[in-house]
Amino acid sequence: MTPEFSRPVRIDTLGAGARQVEIEAEAAERAALAGRFGLVAIDRLAARAELSRSGETVVARGRIEGAVVQSCVASGEPVPATVEEDFRIEFRPQPDAASPDEEVELGEAELDVVFYEGGAVDLGEAVAETLSLALDPFPRSPAAEAALREAGVKSEEEARAESSPFAALKGLK
Repeated sequence: MTPEFSRPVRIDTLGAGARQVEIEAEAAERAALAGRFGLVAIDRLAARAELSRSGETVVARGRIEGAVVQSCVASGEPVPATVEEDFRIEFRPQPDAASPDEEVELGEAELDVVFYEGGAVDLGEAVAETLSLALDPFPRSPAAEAALREAGVKSEEEARAESSPFAALKGLK
């Protein structure tokens, strides 16, 4: 399956020097990505990157810029947000595995590694995934507090006060 925002860069077009690349998602691509990531909308998604190659490894350094609309976790209301995130992604060839179910372990320093197959890396998909990781996992609108209170959800302070050993003593008075 081809990703919604595919921008393949052939490895054989990358030389010893860095190559500047700018990409931007079109309306249909943004709508498809919004559906995939469970967003109300993606109004803008663009990235500037510098790609460099060393053997079969390609490094992309750059900045992603986006404008999204998420749903409030409490009220469901739309919550607009901007994303401005620097990134560094290392593309490496897919390692040979003994079986398709075998896991590949990455160290902490290798968390921004994307494996590729064939002769191209997909900068668009890497940018889309970077956007999804940069999103607020619990977006809240101004109406969130009232919606939570109406649903009976207590604030952290209230829950902490009620679970305090002194709260039990206060009840004995």
